[in-house]
Amino acid sequence: MSSNSLEKLKPLIEQYSKDPHAVLGMHKEAGNLIVRAYEPNAEEIFLMPFQGISQTETDSNKLKLDKISEQGFFEISLGDKDFFAYKLEIKNCDGIFQKYDTYSFLPSIDSKELYYFNEGTDIFLYEKLGAHFKEVNGVEGFSFTVWAPEAVTVFLIGEFNCWHNQSHPMRMLGSTGVWEIFIPGLDNAAQYKYRIKTKNNSFVDKADPMAFYSELRPGNSSRLWKRRQYEWNDANWLEKRQKTNWHKSPISIYEIHLGSWKRKASANEDLNAYLTYREYADQLIPYIKKMGFTHVEFMPLSEFPFDGSWGYQVSGYFAPTCRFGNPDELKYLIDQLHQNDIGVIFDWVPAHFPKDRHSLARFDGTALYEHEDPRQGEHAQWGTYIFNYGRTEVKSFLISNAYYWLKEFHIDGLRVDAVSSMIYLNYGKDGEGNWVPNKYGGIENLEAVEFLRELNRRIHSDIPGVITIAEESTAWPCVSKPIEFDEKALGFDFKWNMGWMHDTLKYMSLDPLYRKHHHNQITFSMAYFYNENFVLPLSHDEVVHLKGSILNKMSGNYFQQIAQVKLLYSYMYAHPGKKLLFMGAEIAQQSEWAYERSLDWERLHYNEPQFVQKTIEDLNQLYKNESSFYREDHEVNGFKWIECNDSNNSTLSFIRKSGDEHIICVFNFTPVVRYNYRLGCPNSGSYIEIFNSDSEFFGGSNEGNYGKIESKMISQHGFEHSLDLTIPSFGAIFLRPKS
Repeated sequence: MSSNSLEKLKPLIEQYSKDPHAVLGMHKEAGNLIVRAYEPNAEEIFLMPFQGISQTETDSNKLKLDKISEQGFFEISLGDKDFFAYKLEIKNCDGIFQKYDTYSFLPSIDSKELYYFNEGTDIFLYEKLGAHFKEVNGVEGFSFTVWAPEAVTVFLIGEFNCWHNQSHPMRMLGSTGVWEIFIPGLDNAAQYKYRIKTKNNSFVDKADPMAFYSELRPGNSSRLWKRRQYEWNDANWLEKRQKTNWHKSPISIYEIHLGSWKRKASANEDLNAYLTYREYADQLIPYIKKMGFTHVEFMPLSEFPFDGSWGYQVSGYFAPTCRFGNPDELKYLIDQLHQNDIGVIFDWVPAHFPKDRHSLARFDGTALYEHEDPRQGEHAQWGTYIFNYGRTEVKSFLISNAYYWLKEFHIDGLRVDAVSSMIYLNYGKDGEGNWVPNKYGGIENLEAVEFLRELNRRIHSDIPGVITIAEESTAWPCVSKPIEFDEKALGFDFKWNMGWMHDTLKYMSLDPLYRKHHHNQITFSMAYFYNENFVLPLSHDEVVHLKGSILNKMSGNYFQQIAQVKLLYSYMYAHPGKKLLFMGAEIAQQSEWAYERSLDWERLHYNEPQFVQKTIEDLNQLYKNESSFYREDHEVNGFKWIECNDSNNSTLSFIRKSGDEHIICVFNFTPVVRYNYRLGCPNSGSYIEIFNSDSEFFGGSNEGNYGKIESKMISQHGFEHSLDLTIPSFGAIFLRPKS
């Protein structure tokens, strides 16, 4: 090897090169045309000109490269010749094959295209970073781009180079911090990772943060995927979605953990015995249609390594989990849901990410996506890192990730997880010195607040009809108000009403004898209801970590629990706010939810779970059919108390209204039937009992008002007319004026 070649190869040999393309491939050096190749496993390499030359001529004109180092570098000098197209013929222990020279291609992305990424405003970053199928100079292959600004050097490793540590060094594109390489002829779904040399001279193998497909745990490699192969058939739904005012429409959400809704028969012992996305389409969609839910909310389907995190510790933000199939198969499931008029909400987790070695953590050896200071950059209670929302590239990464799911997968809404942990610097960090105040000395994470405001502003501006929902458990003001409303407004469409959920479940767990002393727990939600646009959640959080099932939270014996579950659901559907129910609650699941097994579907062999399921089915239909239950959900005119102070009888009653229409809703939270219960009503004449949770159709004793009751001109509760009602024990009745 010449001293000149040695000097040029030194950065590659010593593994600190940021521009291998400047040395490898075809170059002019001192007037000579030089071709260098790096093939660590090769025994011999031949240069094969192919432009305008027949195969026979090519074979006769192929030129052997000299091996110039033991590391696997080969070289040939061709003298004073012009550039030409060529291939390399490589002989190794596996045989002889031909390929295009990776280092003969110009960058597959211009560094100017990364300006908005570095600026923090790129909402389509997924079009640039990651692995993309492309055609460059008539040659098909995949281009790879990864952000690792503090890396000494980056190698692409994978099935296509036998995972060799150094066979494909990448080049950095100017000062962008992005590394790039184009590899011709790769197969779809091939596995790969990035091997990154850090400043402390250690190596770490990382999955692609922008990968569109992944390998199942424990390998956790990224996989190549050709995007835009799927042909959608949901145009009618998307058009309908865009025209819908969701604040004035029914939203009844079925929250589902896909891996434990149903499994294959052998799933009791096999963590991998999942149904596929397509199999879920065949089984889940008919069920949701039968039950009458308007939307399904998937707990996170971005790739994640630990099953027990339920998807909330995301490692592959742009990759649908491969547990159930490939990205196009998930698109098929969503497409089929849309074709059946079912909306899809996606749990999105921008609040934190796991410390797994293959993932985002300390990606290039530095705190790239997270904060360096653990007081800012870690959630100790979850063992995860916190995103650095003030870093421009991180903002581009997260906002473009939201757009990726909304645009590429036609997702109809994002439920943003753990918003409280994002907007408070001291969240979960009790004790002085465990957190860092903002520049004003406060507890607000100003960068996270601005990130959420920007996210919601962009989504609502660019994708009409898509909704965003915050899981936010504090009294932060204006979470679900437009950002123009207030400087603290976050711009979400809806917020989970955690207060309603906690108060209601606590009340329902009380012995009915003592409920009269805690009556405010069941009425307090209306004291603050109009502060936000609420979703009423009975979510997965309430049936894990030894909290028991919804059924087992009810007081009394089994049959009383069944009656009270029906009462609870009736109260939720009548109460203002959109609805969310976690899977299994609709079949009165007795056991606490477990992520590693199916729901207890065998319970439907028994009458009582069937009756609970029937109750939910009828409540959903009633909710969608009666505009009084949703049209003015978040308006003061949509709700009026009739009697909220009858604590001695543990009853309450209110009116739900939409324009001139109204429905009276009455609830009895005791095991005593309330006969001759006089209740004021707005109208004279007949009222139809349109729902009774104690009906025989729901397994009840049929106490009630025989389907119809006449008002009397006896004033009560501020009304001139009233009804003489029978309210069943642990029962709910809904009454509508006869037309």
